[in-house]
Amino acid sequence: MTTEPSRDCPFCPRLAGFRQDWREREAGWHNAPVPSFGDKSARLLIVGLAPGLRGANATGRPFTGDYAGDLLYGTLLDFGFATGEYRARPDDGLRLVDCRITNAVRCVPPQNKPEPAEITRCRPFLEATIAQMPRLEIILTLGQIAHQSVVRTFGVSVARHPFKHGATLGIGGKTLTSSYHCSRYNTNTGVLTEAMFRDVFARIRERLV
Repeated sequence: MTTEPSRDCPFCPRLAGFRQDWREREAGWHNAPVPSFGDKSARLLIVGLAPGLRGANATGRPFTGDYAGDLLYGTLLDFGFATGEYRARPDDGLRLVDCRITNAVRCVPPQNKPEPAEITRCRPFLEATIAQMPRLEIILTLGQIAHQSVVRTFGVSVARHPFKHGATLGIGGKTLTSSYHCSRYNTNTGVLTEAMFRDVFARIRERLV
C-alpha cells in the first residue's frame, strides 16, 4: 500500500461519486484525495478527520482554506511548528517545521461525515504514513474519529484507549495526544476554546524541544 491514494481512488464508491460531482461543479478545485503535508522526518504528526469541502478539497492541502486551518496554522506558527505566513492557499509559502499533517480519510465526505466502512478502507494509507516517519514521536489526533482510527492503526482496543481532550497515552512506542477538532462548530459552541487548543500544543512543544 502506498502512502497516498491515487487521484481517482476507487475504494469508496460514495466518496468517488461525490468527488466527481464536485469536479463537474468546480473544475478549478483540487477535488481529489488530499495528500499529507510536511516532511516525513518530522517528529509530530497531526491527524484530522477528512478534507473540508471548500477547504482542503478545494485547495489540495490539509486544513487550508477554512476556519479550522486558520486556527491550526496560526497555532503551529506561534509554537514554532511552521514558518512563513498562512494565507489559506497552497502557494502561500508556509512551511511546516518538524511537523506533518494528514487525515484519517483522504477524500471529502458528504456533510463532512465519512461512513465507518470508508474510514476502514482509508486506514491503510494512514498506517503507511505513520510507518514512513522514522523519527515520529507524537501523534496528535483532532477529534474522536481521527483518534479511533489511529488507535486501530496500532491494533489496540478503542475501548481501552478512549478519546478525551488533552489526554496523552503511549501506543506503539509513540505518544498519542488528543484534542477536540478545531472546527468552527466546536469553537462557536465552546467545546474547544483557543486557550484549550494552545494548551495542547504547549505541552507538545515541551516534549519536542
